[in-house]
Amino acid sequence: MTEALRGADIVARSLERLGCERIFTLSGNHIMSLFDAALETRLDLVHVRHEAAAVHMADAWGRLTGQAGVAMVTGGPGHANAVGALYTALGAESPMVLLSGHAARWELGRGGFQEIRQADMAAPVSKASWTATSAATLGREVGEAMRIATSGRPGPVHLSLPSDLLEERVGSNAIVWPDARAAWPGPALAGAVADAVLASIAAAARPIILAGPQLSNVSGRALLSRLEAATRAPAVIIESPRGIADATLGALADLTRRADLIVLIGKALDFTTRWAAGPGFDPAVRVISIDPEAALVERAGREMNGRLVLGSLADVRHAAETLIARAATTQARDGKWLGEARAALDERPAAWAQIASQTPNRLHPAEVFRVLRPYVESDPETVLICDGGEFAQWGQSMLPVRRRMINGVAGSIGGSLSFALAARLAEPKAPVFAVLGDGTIGFHLSEFETAVRRKLPFVAVLGNDALWNAESQIQLREYGRERMHGCELLPARYDLVVAALGGHGEFVEKPADLPGAIERSLESGRPACINIMTESIAAPVIRLG
Repeated sequence: MTEALRGADIVARSLERLGCERIFTLSGNHIMSLFDAALETRLDLVHVRHEAAAVHMADAWGRLTGQAGVAMVTGGPGHANAVGALYTALGAESPMVLLSGHAARWELGRGGFQEIRQADMAAPVSKASWTATSAATLGREVGEAMRIATSGRPGPVHLSLPSDLLEERVGSNAIVWPDARAAWPGPALAGAVADAVLASIAAAARPIILAGPQLSNVSGRALLSRLEAATRAPAVIIESPRGIADATLGALADLTRRADLIVLIGKALDFTTRWAAGPGFDPAVRVISIDPEAALVERAGREMNGRLVLGSLADVRHAAETLIARAATTQARDGKWLGEARAALDERPAAWAQIASQTPNRLHPAEVFRVLRPYVESDPETVLICDGGEFAQWGQSMLPVRRRMINGVAGSIGGSLSFALAARLAEPKAPVFAVLGDGTIGFHLSEFETAVRRKLPFVAVLGNDALWNAESQIQLREYGRERMHGCELLPARYDLVVAALGGHGEFVEKPADLPGAIERSLESGRPACINIMTESIAAPVIRLG
């Protein structure tokens, strides 16, 4: 006699077989069978306060570990709450899977409880999105979702799980368990193509390599650094909605204006690169596109209108390794351009070392990050999260980037507190700092309760200017000071809110008080919020002198 398992048991045990350690979730009617099934596994259910927070946590887990993070939410409005956060994961090229409960199949088309077309909703913001149709194959479908999420260009995948399938019992001999094979390796970069790329780089006077967000983790940054050294062409990651104007990248905009060759490696030619056209680029600049998606190579060809030197389908990491290996057998470029470019990317204005607030009881962002930097640098495994507009851009420009997450190309803010919880689970010892503004903190402030409940300490460094500053800066720049309105916030005591939720709170109005606030926050061993009253300052813009 064979053991019969519920569909929910198949899903839970499949996740365990696939190496999943924890699931970021918010309970609801359609998934309570999955909560029950988790009891028979070693899965850790991290129960959050909003479905979008669960997706942000799975996103952060994917970025930090390279493994597919898993979020699980209920159907209908729970799924709807989660879908928006998928866009952030998609822009960040983060491997993750969203499992959503779903109305029973027998209810569909009859006005079932919380019945909506969930797969259709998630499709535009995911690599793949579908609804399971068989209890026996649930395990295989979960495995397929995990594999798609980590293959090619990583990204989010959605799978809806109808509640009747989760309750249905299946004999063990009929269960199709997931295939535990690794992600699809993707196409290799042919040796002849790699040689052609290297020859183009060697022949260019001022080449630049632009990489996509999937290389923004520790191993990706190390790989890109090796590629830069091998080719002697400056290599940077475009991971921000501000693109080449991202404050992380120093005076990159001045470099791209002079570049005669741009090599895109896993980077779409899109708004972040300004389509390599217009006044910010040499009209004769040429482009090479290496990408796992044929559509993006084809787009580059259309956009460049005859100036695409070469386009090739290839797995990003494999392509970089191939270029590095074959560069060792070619004549090295002169290092003058690389030295000049690296200085433009890494150096910061000397005036930033002395810049100070001109407003009483307010700090300039530069004052905040001058103080914070040594604490971030105190441990090489520190996780830094920067989320939001102007304040966070100062942080991105002034703080180290080795192990860092930002809100990403999608341009959506609000994920940082959720990112911090996942970061603490992935990194149990080193400091975790989340840099955010007072607009950003409002999205998921209640996740401090989750952090307290789960004993996940981190430090939120909050720039509070009582304003939606990014949008206010647009009003100032585009319409004039007399037309600035509607972006005001209260100078709220978020530190007291966090303390009321069981965390540690600090309130700072003077630069001299900030070091002590940071130290007390770290020593508290609790989730902490340092509420720093700041000036409303635009994001930094760095230009070559």
